[in-house]
Amino acid sequence: MVNDKEKKGFWKEFKEFITRGNILDMAVGIIVGGAFTAIVNALCNNILKPIVNWILALILGTDSLSEVYTFLTTAYTTDETGAQVIDLANSIYIDWGTFINAIINFLLIAIVLFLIIKALMRVQKMRDEAKAAIEEAKKKAEEEKAAKKAAEEETSAAAAGVSAADATAAAPVGPEKKE
Repeated sequence: MVNDKEKKGFWKEFKEFITRGNILDMAVGIIVGGAFTAIVNALCNNILKPIVNWILALILGTDSLSEVYTFLTTAYTTDETGAQVIDLANSIYIDWGTFINAIINFLLIAIVLFLIIKALMRVQKMRDEAKAAIEEAKKKAEEEKAAKKAAEEETSAAAAGVSAADATAAAPVGPEKKE
């Protein structure tokens, strides 16, 4: 039987695990990834894929790739007019159109993701360059401030009638010996 101390230890460990930064980051990434997937799929399926299908229809002369089959065994049925038509449910065939559509879908999604990631990387690079420029400007301002302060100290010492070299020469270097 598990005692109360072990239960509290388990829940404490679970709380530490679940509130760790990595887990929270991963959860946010999954949620954003799901939303991002919906955007990419909408772009591919509703905008790019119809354009590709239209171009393929112009080339192949069919409405879409969904009608591109290679029949291994063909089964026929009759429709309501009495004409004999191919029964896809009972036929054995290779559906090239679906396969080609899957390849096109993959390529479209890969291109869209590549372009989005490339744009994000460009923004990140610009952000990093801006941070570096700000840091460099801060460093330059600090150097100028230090140089100005040194110049002011030198000017005030000269105004007092003692140059920095004279002040150093007048100061004793070491302990004096008494004879």
